[in-house]
Amino acid sequence: MAELIIDSRDCERQYWRDVWTCRELLLFLAWRDILVRYKQTVLGVAWVVLRPFVTMVVFTVVFERIANLPGEGTIPYTLMVYAGVLPWQFFSSVLTDAGSSLTGNAHLISKIYFPRLIIPAGSLVANFVDFLIAGGVMALFMSWYGWTPDWRLLLLPLFTVLAVCGSAGPGLIVAALSAKYRDFRFVVPFLVQFGLFLSPVGFSSTVIPGKWRLLYACNPLVGIIGGFRWTLLGGESQLSLSDVAISMVATLLLLVAGVRCFRQVEKTLADVI
Repeated sequence: MAELIIDSRDCERQYWRDVWTCRELLLFLAWRDILVRYKQTVLGVAWVVLRPFVTMVVFTVVFERIANLPGEGTIPYTLMVYAGVLPWQFFSSVLTDAGSSLTGNAHLISKIYFPRLIIPAGSLVANFVDFLIAGGVMALFMSWYGWTPDWRLLLLPLFTVLAVCGSAGPGLIVAALSAKYRDFRFVVPFLVQFGLFLSPVGFSSTVIPGKWRLLYACNPLVGIIGGFRWTLLGGESQLSLSDVAISMVATLLLLVAGVRCFRQVEKTLADVI
């Protein structure tokens, strides 16, 4: 049985070892979140499929049928949209759940010691399970349209890791700020809604004028969404290497900032929660 030793003189160096020691607690919290989320619901796990599906339908109608925005080659517009909804839905869900994760587990934080990072990490793992289920629906859509991926599909895990890291950084920042400033939870839905239209979810990033592309690419989701479309839908989906490079840098910076911000708040979390 593993022992958890608390030594105030060696707190920083032992922190990540403590996180690894408590990995079973992380999985337990993630499983609890999954069960609670769909307990006493009408559709149950079907919500995992319904949410991205409805988003895909609305965006297809608004951007293709009404706004007449171009797609990417001969790729069906619905497939292009759903490939963008996948990482966006994961990102927005992590951001929303992380914001309430600490306050929702105040009874644990005030009673026992464990690395508090495990709590928002647990919500990320729970949302990743939903992401995998929604990804299976993407495979069904591609089969329906007769769309077969090529060798680029082998790079999908790379962009999946990028999506996880790109969600973890902002999620930790939101979790820390929501715990310290209780009214910050009202800001999160606004950030999610605002970010939805700043990201190329319902349209191709190729519609952005060239003079704004560099600034637009500073949104890490631009490169992530572009990477998902490129790996899932093949060569007709255009991928900007500069967008991916900027996305990687922005994701790394946000992840480092998220960990630092969370660790600062964590030191006094039991007092402010």
